Amino acid sequence: MAREVWTIAEQFDGKLKNISFELLAWGRQLADKSGAKLVSVLIGDGVDDAALEVLVRHGADEVYTVQSPRLARFICPAYSAVLEELIEEFMPEIILAGATSQGRTLMPYTAVKVHTGLTADCTGLDIEEGTGNLLQTRPAIGGNIMATIKTADHRPQMATVRPKSARPLGEDASRQGKIRRIAPKKPPRDLGIIIEGYRHDEGEFTNIEEAEVIVAGGRGLKKGENFRIIHDLAKKLGGEAGASRDAVDRGWISYPHQVGLSGKTVSPRLYLAIGISGAIQHLAGIKTSECIVSINPDPDAPIHRIADLGIVGDAFSFVPEIMKRLEKR
Repeated sequence: MAREVWTIAEQFDGKLKNISFELLAWGRQLADKSGAKLVSVLIGDGVDDAALEVLVRHGADEVYTVQSPRLARFICPAYSAVLEELIEEFMPEIILAGATSQGRTLMPYTAVKVHTGLTADCTGLDIEEGTGNLLQTRPAIGGNIMATIKTADHRPQMATVRPKSARPLGEDASRQGKIRRIAPKKPPRDLGIIIEGYRHDEGEFTNIEEAEVIVAGGRGLKKGENFRIIHDLAKKLGGEAGASRDAVDRGWISYPHQVGLSGKTVSPRLYLAIGISGAIQHLAGIKTSECIVSINPDPDAPIHRIADLGIVGDAFSFVPEIMKRLEKR
């Protein structure tokens, strides 16, 4: 049987989520290095072949899908029972899922069931030369060190990966792959769980992971009241406000806005860093951004070294000028 690397695709209302394609980018790298087949696994309902073929065009060699009306909504024990059956039948070497609400629930539950290990919230993955072990890198001790973990004695090797830690591969219309619709050996059980519906969060909700533009502030803003320029500029640019860990620790802004290894990994089209020096944990959380602009008076600030455009200057004079120019436009 050919060795297999699996990525767990996610869907909602029959539509694939972007994390499905990000995971394929990681999986393609690992499969190519280990000589394995890359399989995307989709559990759910209402996902048609046209959508599943998009997984192939983003890097999958094959797609295994188990679909049933009872699997339309994510219920951990039901999804795990299906995943256990698939693992028993195909015996994959590696399984990757997103560090999303679904992945963070499904993967540990399943790892216990199949008696293997799990490394959560990875920001880096590789294959160890000689052994074929999965090298799973994640922040530890509050993001102060990066730990590399191996599951040497058990299979499959399982990991969850931070969203936005890799960009999806470009869609290749010429790629060919097999779609396998698999019926579960046992019908999905009722499990006594009924999902009545969903409702939007009525409070303040910040989803910086999906933002196209992020304006982030750091310790260089000097005090919490000055964070208004971050919020104002983010609003003007149609984006979200972000922050360094320093700013959050000082209580200037709430944790959902924190960017970096101890916060959110982001990948916007524009990341504007204002008054952020650029600690390694912060830089690791923004490295896949399309364009990084830094504003910091220190010419030697690490943030300038990775920025596409580095501005050595005072944010309190520069940002108001940006706002004026935007008002004129």
